[in-house]
Amino acid sequence: MRFLSYLLSLLLVLSFLPLSGVVHSEEHDVELWNAVKPLNTTVTFLNTGAHPDDERSDFLAYLSRGLGVKTSSLIANRGEGGQNEIGQELGNALGIIRSREMIEAAKITGVKAYHLSETTSDPIYDFGFSKTPEETLEKWGEELTYERLIRFIRTYQPDILMPSFRDSDSQHGHHRSITILSQRAFEDAANPDIFPEQLKEGLSVWQVKKFYLPAESKETATTSIEIGDYDPIYEMSYPQIGEESRYMHKSQGMGNEIGVAPRQTHLELEKSSVETTGTDELFEGIPYDFKEWAEEMPKGEKSLKVHYAKFQKSLEGIISSYPDRDETFGKAQKALKEVEKIEKKTEKSKLDEQLKKDLLHKISLKKEQLNTVSFVASELSIDASAETTVLTRGQEVQVKVQLANQGEEKLKKAEVELVTPEDWVVESGGKAVDLKPGEEREVVFNVEVPGDAEYYHAYEEPAIQAKVSFEAAGSKTTHVQNLNGTIAVLPDVSITLNPEDIVVNRADVQDEIPVVAKVKNYRDGATSSQVSLTVPEGWKVSPKEVTVQFDESQEEKDVSFTLSPPEGIGEGNFEVDAQAVVGGQTFSSTVQEISYDHIGTFYYLYDSKVNGVAFELLTPENLKVGYIESGFDKVADYLRNVGMDITSLTEDDLASGDLSQYDTIVTGIRAYLSREDLAANNPRLKEYVENGGHLVVQYHKPNDGWDENTTAPYPLTIGNPSIRWRVTDENAAVTVLQPESPLFNYPNTITGSDWDNWVQERGLYYPMAWDDRYETFVRMADPNEEPFDGGILMTEYGEGTYLYTNLVFYRQIQGGVPGGYRIFTNLLSYGQN
Repeated sequence: MRFLSYLLSLLLVLSFLPLSGVVHSEEHDVELWNAVKPLNTTVTFLNTGAHPDDERSDFLAYLSRGLGVKTSSLIANRGEGGQNEIGQELGNALGIIRSREMIEAAKITGVKAYHLSETTSDPIYDFGFSKTPEETLEKWGEELTYERLIRFIRTYQPDILMPSFRDSDSQHGHHRSITILSQRAFEDAANPDIFPEQLKEGLSVWQVKKFYLPAESKETATTSIEIGDYDPIYEMSYPQIGEESRYMHKSQGMGNEIGVAPRQTHLELEKSSVETTGTDELFEGIPYDFKEWAEEMPKGEKSLKVHYAKFQKSLEGIISSYPDRDETFGKAQKALKEVEKIEKKTEKSKLDEQLKKDLLHKISLKKEQLNTVSFVASELSIDASAETTVLTRGQEVQVKVQLANQGEEKLKKAEVELVTPEDWVVESGGKAVDLKPGEEREVVFNVEVPGDAEYYHAYEEPAIQAKVSFEAAGSKTTHVQNLNGTIAVLPDVSITLNPEDIVVNRADVQDEIPVVAKVKNYRDGATSSQVSLTVPEGWKVSPKEVTVQFDESQEEKDVSFTLSPPEGIGEGNFEVDAQAVVGGQTFSSTVQEISYDHIGTFYYLYDSKVNGVAFELLTPENLKVGYIESGFDKVADYLRNVGMDITSLTEDDLASGDLSQYDTIVTGIRAYLSREDLAANNPRLKEYVENGGHLVVQYHKPNDGWDENTTAPYPLTIGNPSIRWRVTDENAAVTVLQPESPLFNYPNTITGSDWDNWVQERGLYYPMAWDDRYETFVRMADPNEEPFDGGILMTEYGEGTYLYTNLVFYRQIQGGVPGGYRIFTNLLSYGQN
């Protein structure tokens, strides 16, 4: 019975198909179907996970697009500690990319995306791979994380809660943490003694009806659901819709081409607060629509029961109007009036308080959905744009909103407002007017940005939105639309320093260190800026200050400075800060522009400074290194900045260049994935080694174009599953197996301190098997685990040497860790002593 309405709506869709069964997307009104389908049910479903891309896309597409269930994903962090397969953004900038990718992915599946993490560098941060929930919750703050989770559940009020992963030792510690907290929240969200301050703020306790986990196997499942059906509206199966959404996670290299085929989702019911008959259908015991809610009411509420049952028929009537937008619009307007009456009757009823709260919540959700149906069916076209998307404090900007009634009904009292922060000044562009079919209207606003306006943050709502409303058949419809592009309040100028990090080599202190400040003007029009650097005590900088003239907004200019370290500089960290004075105000931010076709343009603002570290680093004289850059690391640039002779090798270099001129050749991380020319010319690299060269290969995943039998000179198999082949504790003890090897003695003498202060992890994707001809050099392990010996493997091959390392030197070098530089330099220098 739960799926009767689903089957009826499917039959409705099939009735519109041509007899041949051939379907073309232009025959279906996908936008309208996306709006009307959720009217079918009142069920809400919440999927929880740790990182963007943790959502169960195929199952969520089935629930949302197939059944119309209000479905959301709640993700803990922003994925800041992950890898980036489309660019060099890492950390918070990568978190912004992955957050936006999840939003775009959710649009395809019809799922709403939420995060527990609220800002950049939030405590709930992706600090890298963790093997235990204990470590995860210690770093996130268990109380903070749990409070936010309970708050969300009490706000969203899901009927069904399902984490994406089980609490298994084969899972990421982040995944396990969210599963543990989600399971605990099943009871605690309904307990008024848990975070009672939330109740004082106006939230109510909420009892989730069912808590499911992904089943370990079909045999252990209590519920199995066929989700592989083909949907003629979308011309895809639900797993295919899921994969379309996975393609949006481009920074993680996700998405696969799949055919239409049966697929089942297997679930285990772990907790339930409702009575079931034991068959455990997914929605059993949960009112599926308002007709079933009516059946929950006591006999004394006969009139209310009739109203709810009648309202459900009205909703079904709207669905049956598809694909006729005019008919749908008319029925939606009537339903909007009907839902207002039901809401008032429910508020005045003598229903049990909890039942009343549940019903009012469901009514509020249905009002939102009806509002969406009304807007889509009205065919009101909205185009909202500002004359510039980049704003600065004190600036005035014009915003135009164009309305066009492309439907068949008159839209009365059509009105446009701008939604902005409270202290912004907005001059209205016009009063409400009636829009006849085919009629257009342009509304113009003048907006003044306050002098103390908040700067842009990628995780906050846009600073300007257009709110459009109209009336028809006695009901009012409201729609909020973002303006074209990303509206961002930015500093007057941005200063981006190059290099971002400086290493002062105490073995050969540089007399002069060049630093280039790229200054970008965001003010509207011409301006002047005085740019300077603040250096540590004892340092010198030349020139002291440079005046930069700009003629227009978005103009960039480079300013060159020279830093001179003091004689006898000591070991340790230091900072060089940059600032620009415009009109008496000082600005000291870097604006990192993040722009990709699949997500749009966004910005990350952070302090404009160079992070520096001084330590002793010995390098062989005349060492010449060729670096095969993968695009996933910046190691080549960082090594150049410490004075090493690094040449980036091009496709032509690998195909036909003289490789013998290099003492050492290095591959960037995962270069066999990103460089097709590397795989094609791998035989030339082997020949280079055979003829006496030294090749250093940094870590790869098993599927990065790595052939365990042919990529390396002798068989070398990368560990799989990857969770079992990594050392995530950056402070894990290291045993050097061959302390007498030149790898630990030339040109730098490596001591225990060189393994101190590493960042994020020691190594990942450890080799799980290798030929006996490889030698091992280091041993390390996470707490209470068996150690790995494969962190550095090296073998002789012909006259040369081949070295493979899965230790994360790129994070150490880019993070200014002295030991990372010293050990990696030794790896590159092998054979030079």
